[in-house]
Amino acid sequence: MSESDGEWSPWGGEEEELEQPLIRDPKTHSQQRSEAAMGDAVLTSPLVGSRPARAPQYFTALSATLGAFAMGTVLGYSSPAGAQLINNPTHDFVHLDKSQNSLFSSIMNVGALVGGPVGGLCLNKLGRRGTMLASVVPFISGWLIITFAQNFAMLLVGRVLTGLCCGITSLSVPTYIAEYSSSDIRGTLGSSFQLMVTLGLLYSYVLGAVLPSWRLLAGLCIIPVTLYAILMFFAKESPSYLLFKGKEDQAAASLQYFRGKDSHIQTELDMLRAAMEERQQSTASCSDLRKPYIIKPFFISLSLMFFQQFSGVNGVLFNLTIIFSSAGSNIPDDVSSIVVGAVQVMATFLATVLMDKAGRKLLLIASSSIMALSLVALGEFFYMKTEDASWATKTLGWLPLVSLMVFIFSFSIGYGPIPWLMMGELFSPDVKEMAASQATMFNWTLAFLVTFIFAPLESALGDAGLYWVFSALCVVNLVFCITVVPETKGKTLEEITASFGAPAPSVTIGRRNSSDC
Repeated sequence: MSESDGEWSPWGGEEEELEQPLIRDPKTHSQQRSEAAMGDAVLTSPLVGSRPARAPQYFTALSATLGAFAMGTVLGYSSPAGAQLINNPTHDFVHLDKSQNSLFSSIMNVGALVGGPVGGLCLNKLGRRGTMLASVVPFISGWLIITFAQNFAMLLVGRVLTGLCCGITSLSVPTYIAEYSSSDIRGTLGSSFQLMVTLGLLYSYVLGAVLPSWRLLAGLCIIPVTLYAILMFFAKESPSYLLFKGKEDQAAASLQYFRGKDSHIQTELDMLRAAMEERQQSTASCSDLRKPYIIKPFFISLSLMFFQQFSGVNGVLFNLTIIFSSAGSNIPDDVSSIVVGAVQVMATFLATVLMDKAGRKLLLIASSSIMALSLVALGEFFYMKTEDASWATKTLGWLPLVSLMVFIFSFSIGYGPIPWLMMGELFSPDVKEMAASQATMFNWTLAFLVTFIFAPLESALGDAGLYWVFSALCVVNLVFCITVVPETKGKTLEEITASFGAPAPSVTIGRRNSSDC
């Protein structure tokens, strides 16, 4: 495929023959553009006519977020598999001690750290959909290496490869969904990414509890990746990307598909075209991140990623079985992990329902405050356990499970989905790939750091001290959400970037062909 083709498509050029998009009047394309350039009032609304169709958007979101499901299996795999590998007989050729398990759990974040910039490059070369499809081969290869691993090094290679694909997925899927979704359901569709991650986590926890072999578990994690590849093969490319490549007919057909055959798309298409024209006229560089209308959303995005990871969530999820074991609770470790995973799924589903009703800011405030309280309670249990282990285990044995259920619930209604959702909303089109890839790199760097230092910090500070430190960071997070984070509910992407002072795109543009790009 050449870059000028604009899209990796199984249909080749057939999309040119699709039904022409519905234009709201019989005037020519150029006349409409000319009127828009003169200040046509309809530019204030992204859509004219009937409400956008939702079924095509929901189905495409399901297809794309199967990548998030596959990502969740990677995140959840180390909890049951790590416990099994530690308990392997020492004469087994794949046996891990605690320090090796810490590296085994956290090394996937190194792959994800590389996957962020790799995904950023691929987004403009292969397209959003093409990037997702290209990640399938290394994804499956990583799981196969783990399945047939003969030593610790092979386990690490497999984890790095699957982590690489997680980094690509965490950038490409939110960007893709944010670009094709209509503003009335963009929050719901965007938060579905985290919902599918939690379903992937639960998939790993449940299978890890019933399967005796970490190898078989790794093999079954290939199934979601395969379904992801099949459904995305038949998905449409992002209209914004097609416009960026000069494929206006395909972009119009794609937008018509997502908005429905009876929806008038011309106004929205003009706005997208204007934004893409502005983007093509300037080449983004790191110096652009210092522009006032970019540096503030960039700072907000990085801060949300920081507080997401320094809530301690990945350290908890990657070591869930071991945490319950050290708590000495009389509830089986695997059952506790499954209960926490199920709570995470339900809470994230609730977040998808509330996202476009309650708004991002309110959910972040609720999330950070409840996380702080639950971590204080968890730390209190471990503190009481050091004072009187027998009494704490007998009297408060339920508290670790309840505290972690509340913690995961509060994380999942806010800080799980919203940082990724807002990453796709905050940036202007000219810097979106660069800024989003850097935010993704930053997130995975922090994820590796938190996961890797979780066990050493636990030894240095004690269980109680560790959870109280994370609780204090959640309090700082709460203040940040109240004072700095803006509300983006119900706003178009153009309105969001304009709120930071981004210049309004001019719509005095003519039709381009692919050779102009």
